[in-house]
Amino acid sequence: MKLRLLLPLIVCGTLLGRLAGQAEPDQPPSGLNGRIEGDTYVSPTGVFKMKIPVLPELGGEVTDTPNVATFYDDINLHISVGAFALARDQKWEFETRGIKDYLTYFFGNFIMPDFKTRFPGAEVETASFLPKFQEGALHLCVLLPGGSSFMRMAGLRSDEAPVVAKRGFICFVKNSHFFVISTELAERVLERSTYKNTPEQEEVILRHRLQDLIGKITFLNPPETPK
Repeated sequence: MKLRLLLPLIVCGTLLGRLAGQAEPDQPPSGLNGRIEGDTYVSPTGVFKMKIPVLPELGGEVTDTPNVATFYDDINLHISVGAFALARDQKWEFETRGIKDYLTYFFGNFIMPDFKTRFPGAEVETASFLPKFQEGALHLCVLLPGGSSFMRMAGLRSDEAPVVAKRGFICFVKNSHFFVISTELAERVLERSTYKNTPEQEEVILRHRLQDLIGKITFLNPPETPK
């Protein structure tokens, strides 16, 4: 089922720019906000943990903020996992709108405007609702002119037009948190002239990669806030 997204022309000051794979905000002196236990990353808010999907021997690194963890390497991986606690007003929106409309509303109001500001010409190419995945999830493919995390590796000349990157997103609500998981279709940039996949094939590839990634995340009940 395809959705038409209404994307408000407002810019929200959020941490979601991390999902674009560009400039990283300052890290605290201790490094990560979360922690690493063996080969597992644990989020600083305690709402999820996952096996780190990149390898140090391939240049794999982990960075994070209190809400977004980013995993990337020197080959072809750039993955972001965001978890945002729903404030009282957002819980009301969720309960009032229902899952499908709420996911569309949240992405359109709090995520896409940030991309539009960072990458002029950014647009949602496709959006589909997955009613049986994570009790209702929104899958999107977003085009980002000049927004690839692999520009340096692509070896573009300064006089060449910016590459239009494509990122896939899956969004859902779990344990009173809005989760957004994202990855870039790296081969679209790295293979360039030899790349032949159609938009329909790209959508399937990104959806399968994201669903496989989400299947490896352990979702935890957030710790109670002391009264």
